[in-house]
Amino acid sequence: MKLRNLRLERQPKIMIIPMIDIIFFLLVFFMMSSLYMVEQRTLPVNLPQASTAQSDMQKNVSITVARDGMIYIDQENIPMELFKTRVQAQLARQADTAFILRADKQAEYGRVVAVLDDLKALGVKKVAVATEQAMR
Repeated sequence: MKLRNLRLERQPKIMIIPMIDIIFFLLVFFMMSSLYMVEQRTLPVNLPQASTAQSDMQKNVSITVARDGMIYIDQENIPMELFKTRVQAQLARQADTAFILRADKQAEYGRVVAVLDDLKALGVKKVAVATEQAMR
């Protein structure tokens, strides 16, 4: 009878704590890796680089000047004639709106200056120029 009791004591036991640790590790791994799979929904432009570039997460209006000179406000193509009207409507909704100017580095310089001039003429107080951070 003593032999049988010794065999019962030596039976392997399932350790659940290390299994839970592994499951949590996998959960965190898949959560973190899925964050990098999110697609950014902006128009593709080739931004110039700046060593003092910063990231701003406030709600703002994106104005894009594409390489071909087309102007987009939040991914909507806007003719230059309607640009002022659209900006005025945005300012009427929210007076302290921040505008982010995203201009392709191959875009015509005069077009970018015209957009900035129109924003200043309309009384926009918050304008930022989007750049990419330069690699050191």
